[in-house]
Amino acid sequence: MTVSSDTADRAHPGGASTGASVALALHWPDALVRADAWLSRPRSARKVVVALSLYLLLAANWPLWMELARIGGAPSVYLRSIGVMALLAGAGTVAVLSLTAWTRGMKPVWFAVVLLSAVAQHYMLTYHVVMDPTMAANAMQTDMHEARDLLSWRLLSNVLLVCALPAWGLLRARILPMRPLSQLWRNAALCFLALALVAGSAVATSRELAPLMRNHVTLRYMMNPLASLYSASAVMLKPLFTHKRKLIPIAGGAALGTSYAAQAKPPLFVVVVGETARSDHFALNGYARDTTPELAARQVISWPNVHSCGTNTLASVPCMFSPLGKTGYEGRKDDYDNLVDLAQAVGLAVLWIDNQAGCKGVCVRVPSVSAGDGLDAATRSALCDGDECLDDVMLKNIDQRIAALPAERRERGVLLVLHQMGSHGPSYAKRSAPDTKRFMPECTTNVLADCSHTELMNAYDNSIAHTDRFLARTIDWLQSQSSRYDTGMLYMSDHGESLGEYGLFLHGLPYNIAPDVQKHVPMVAWFGDGLQAREHLSTACLEKGRDAALTHDNLYHTVLGVMDLKTPTYKPALDAFAACRGPAT
Repeated sequence: MTVSSDTADRAHPGGASTGASVALALHWPDALVRADAWLSRPRSARKVVVALSLYLLLAANWPLWMELARIGGAPSVYLRSIGVMALLAGAGTVAVLSLTAWTRGMKPVWFAVVLLSAVAQHYMLTYHVVMDPTMAANAMQTDMHEARDLLSWRLLSNVLLVCALPAWGLLRARILPMRPLSQLWRNAALCFLALALVAGSAVATSRELAPLMRNHVTLRYMMNPLASLYSASAVMLKPLFTHKRKLIPIAGGAALGTSYAAQAKPPLFVVVVGETARSDHFALNGYARDTTPELAARQVISWPNVHSCGTNTLASVPCMFSPLGKTGYEGRKDDYDNLVDLAQAVGLAVLWIDNQAGCKGVCVRVPSVSAGDGLDAATRSALCDGDECLDDVMLKNIDQRIAALPAERRERGVLLVLHQMGSHGPSYAKRSAPDTKRFMPECTTNVLADCSHTELMNAYDNSIAHTDRFLARTIDWLQSQSSRYDTGMLYMSDHGESLGEYGLFLHGLPYNIAPDVQKHVPMVAWFGDGLQAREHLSTACLEKGRDAALTHDNLYHTVLGVMDLKTPTYKPALDAFAACRGPAT
């Protein structure tokens, strides 16, 4: 039933606007029906692809438009840039989706592209990340409890906002049948026309496009869904187009040093791999807040000028333990054994305890255990929330875990690696226990832009304070082992974190454009009296040299030096402690 506007006006003497509103409300179901009928008209798959590409250009590229507006400054500048990028992104999406413009079975593929675009846009808007291959690789290696930290009602609403209309359209769309050969040449023609438009536009606007893309590399990874599709494809297809890597052993010529010949006690050295810790948030390095009181009380040495190999765990952790250094590791054609492999090869007991989403391949050939395995109910209740546990859990059952290693290896020495959850974001508030939350109020949501800067800093600094306590307890445990072992500890974080600087959050930007806060990491060492005497190590000398510029490249050689492992791969120049070791110091 319909009601005329005159009837509506008479029924509602408040005026024409009220009558129009009533008429619109009453006619809206009819409009919905007409829209549904239009969507249900038979059309070719190519028309669906073109319409979908235009929709995604308008609905899923707001981070790109906002970044271009920020870069351009004046509307006369950024509107032209937006026009050029819109042409490139739209035509590029048509070219890619033309490969899917077939009659049967393509609706789920098209919707998957829409869903990917919606999710990518949410994280680009919320955390200012970009969808480069490294970010795609990180996403694919994220475990369930890390992924859970990224879920929110805002994610759901943002995804529904983008996906609802195309979901309805794709559900109701009727694709015209066509013979495969006819469909093939038409799809090829559409792809060719789209690529020609991309090429022509790029050439015509090269004078302004080339410097824009060269000076702002991130723009190429903000074109949605092209960047996400490219990055995901690059990660998944790369193994198919690279030669099968050989595993190159590095233990040739390696042996225990002279200190093992007549040792009274074997060494027990702990390497703690930190997570997402920033050097400038350690009070030991001059931070105004007292985030590290426990470490300060234990007379540790902290190096404030240390930089990481990468800006994410997947890039940094294997690089840290590699003998190749950053340049060699990133350019390698084959895989190589690493630090823990070498320690095991010369006869030491090695154990990797993980409170993270895996060791990224570093520990696959040595004994390893997940920190949450085998916990009693009381410990799990106190330290864990579901599958995620505070780092303190790595010290539970640690004596039994070491005792389970082969006795003949333990009698030579033990290398223990503890891989932290640390300050992994965005749920920083979950990374600290109630009794280490010294800075309040803190941000308790994973939508960081919803928090004030003070709340965000409080939550992050509380996570650093918890790391401080965990490292202090690790030192206390090592001191309790001093009657049986010569003990020491080296802590180094895998990468840093952006906390709103330049509008950026989290980490994982390409290394060459990432801000320093994503690469500037803390490094802290502690030595028991036995290990100092064994290595003739002068802590006063180390303290004097604490301002030296160090990187992840130093870790491999420094641990070899501390453990007195002789190998042709050892480079004294990269041993951060070499100058302070020996009777001459």
